[in-house]
Amino acid sequence: MATVGSERRDELLDQLVELFLAEGFRQFTLGDLAARLRCSKTTLYALGVSKEQLTGNAVRHFFRRATAFVEERTAAEQDAAARIVAYLSAVADALRPASATFMADLAEHPVATQVYEQNTAAAAERVRRLIAEGVEGGEFRAVHAEFVADVVASTMTRIQTGAVLATTGLRDSEAYEELAALVLGGVRR
Repeated sequence: MATVGSERRDELLDQLVELFLAEGFRQFTLGDLAARLRCSKTTLYALGVSKEQLTGNAVRHFFRRATAFVEERTAAEQDAAARIVAYLSAVADALRPASATFMADLAEHPVATQVYEQNTAAAAERVRRLIAEGVEGGEFRAVHAEFVADVVASTMTRIQTGAVLATTGLRDSEAYEELAALVLGGVRR
């Protein structure tokens, strides 16, 4: 098996993520991906020993990048309300490039679905902490942060599965923007 340096690996994963976000991933063969990325199948095998693993690694790479982006935007805000809006808006922005095909493929791929679910759970926990900080700091009214986080997690799961799109017509990024407004409206004094 070929070895790929970490810089080249990240570059290829970035390209793969960009391709997947735009066009989805289920329809591609390894040969298609090698041609589109202008690399050999052997190079792709260094990123994942099967298409299944390659896809999972690309989805994980996407969520690692997205998490770093979201946390950077959140950290830039000083007050609790701005942090919640920044957090959920940054999630929306991170998902904005994701095509409907990508989201549908994500919902049908077991490994990708698991990665999305793990990230959704982590995001709900992050929102819970942000709300708890706002309540403790007196910026928010006394709300049950775990309940609000549970509602957020449920909504995020509905967004992930396409249920929100089906019932409202809102793409994932738009739904996250609405969720941010809803949460903030519910916790403000």
